[in-house]
Amino acid sequence: MALIVQKYGGSSVGTLERIQHVASRVIQAKEQGHDVVVVVSAMQGETDRLIQLAQALTDEPDPREYDVLVATGEQVSMSLLAIALNSKNCRARSYNSLQIGIHTDDTHTKARILDIKTNIIHKDLEAGRVVIVAGFQGMNARGDITTLGRGGSDTTAVALAVALKADECQIYTDVDGVYTTDPRMLPEAALLSQISFEEMLEMASLGAKVLQMRSVELASKHNIPIRVLSTFTNSPGTLVTLEEKVMQKRLVAGIAFSREEALFSLTGVPNRAGMEGHILAKISEANIEVDMIAQNASDKPTTDFTFTVQRKDHAKTLRVVEKLAEELGATSMNCDTGVAKLSLVGVGMRSHAGVASTMFNALGDNQINIQMITTSDIKISVVIAENMLEKGVRAIHSAFELDKLATKQPVHME
Repeated sequence: MALIVQKYGGSSVGTLERIQHVASRVIQAKEQGHDVVVVVSAMQGETDRLIQLAQALTDEPDPREYDVLVATGEQVSMSLLAIALNSKNCRARSYNSLQIGIHTDDTHTKARILDIKTNIIHKDLEAGRVVIVAGFQGMNARGDITTLGRGGSDTTAVALAVALKADECQIYTDVDGVYTTDPRMLPEAALLSQISFEEMLEMASLGAKVLQMRSVELASKHNIPIRVLSTFTNSPGTLVTLEEKVMQKRLVAGIAFSREEALFSLTGVPNRAGMEGHILAKISEANIEVDMIAQNASDKPTTDFTFTVQRKDHAKTLRVVEKLAEELGATSMNCDTGVAKLSLVGVGMRSHAGVASTMFNALGDNQINIQMITTSDIKISVVIAENMLEKGVRAIHSAFELDKLATKQPVHME
């Protein structure tokens, strides 16, 4: 018998029929002899509806009251699931974060979990009950409700798994698991049976939305296996685990991409020590996060400095860079919002040569120009024209034969 934490996302509990289906899955796990703790998100669309209500009153809702409001969505879904389970003769109790004791710091809307009290949960499990916990929320030292930010229910589930020393954390969603790339763009994308924590962290940081990044960090730190599963199919899903436990020693795990990029270039800035720090400090002062950075190596008096930011920060960044260009006497300043970031991820890069050349040749053979490059020991990222993104994903996916990593095709449940 194992202790399993299951998390069901908004799409999984989006209707009463889907809540009944989730109840059946939970009962199935109980009948297999497992102790089950369930974490639920708000019903699909509910959090957005609550946010819109607040923003209809003011553009900047008070953070404390905002958290009180948006935390109500999970309480609806947790109680409905408990009602459904009890109606099926499966004893269950639901709890919000205050009742359980999920303690966080004071940062409203983006709080971090500090501690979880487990005595109530253990008592219910010993009595044979299913325990249902509201995801996405906690409480600070004053007893105020806090929320964990978008995707925070994933973090709640993993944090509970850590606190309870669970055998596995299962994240149920509307996808079959982790794919080699977004199957909506590339239907031949392969479903991975396993992926390492490190690879999943890179994929999440690069735009893959299957798991929240903070939840993967927490699972990796405490070695809690995560299994990504679909609520709606019988797919075996994807196991996220330690690198040495990834049985299939593949070269790369997948391709991630982001369309939300803007590229800035300052040409002809003074080539002197500390110039990079000065430029980045000015950008940071405007609360703008820089992603990729490139600078030309030069022994001339001037050099070029190029970087990317999120496209939503384009206008704010433009104002900062225009002032910098004037201050530094730059020859020119350019901004391009028609770019995308394309990244190749895989722990196999550590032990295999030629990955970068294969990637770059695949892009070159398809007349795709690379504007920027950054690398780490398990990642290569490039900036290319956004209108070439799909072509680039296809070219790289084919070059590394990622479609051959496919697991058995999932079957949809009735």
